[in-house]
Amino acid sequence: MKKLLLAISKGRILEEALKILKTSGIECIESPFKSRKLIFETNYTGLDIIIVRASDVPIYIESGKVDFGIVGKDTLLETDLSNHLRIKNLNIASCKLVVAGKRGTKLINNMKVATKYPAITKKYFQSKGLPCSILKLYGSIELASVLGMSDVIVDLVESGQTLKQNGLAEIETIEKISSVLIANKTSYKVNREQIDKLFNKLKLD
Repeated sequence: MKKLLLAISKGRILEEALKILKTSGIECIESPFKSRKLIFETNYTGLDIIIVRASDVPIYIESGKVDFGIVGKDTLLETDLSNHLRIKNLNIASCKLVVAGKRGTKLINNMKVATKYPAITKKYFQSKGLPCSILKLYGSIELASVLGMSDVIVDLVESGQTLKQNGLAEIETIEKISSVLIANKTSYKVNREQIDKLFNKLKLD
């Protein structure tokens, strides 16, 4: 029997995904939080888990080397890779992708926007008929607006406290975000029975 390989995004998604697996009776033999291993065996025969950066999950799925993955919807919206099926919205690690800036800021033409999500941002502003220039950053996106490096930012927001504490406010919501279970199209077709057996075991609702 082929060993299925599941990729899970690091961070909050990993924590909540492992809880779902544990509830379903599936656990890693060794804790991913305490080991430097790259591939983790589970107590479910025929399933191994890898933990990777969110942006890498669709790439591993696209390659066909990984059968399925758990990743945020924001990552899928940002990528142009398409060799996967969206199996289930897991409703974990929920948040929203928003445009934010200093209080009172209105969206206008030719704004400078700081974000980790250039593709989503460009598409959103174009849909509103507002061309913009994008400053791509990898962390502390709020700081760009606070320091005046950008007019607004596009970032994930959970409680909104970070924005509030830095004198920023939500302007518009682009998309509600949660984590999605995806599968490689070819793998799902070839290993359908084995994958469905695993999916049926998972308590996803």
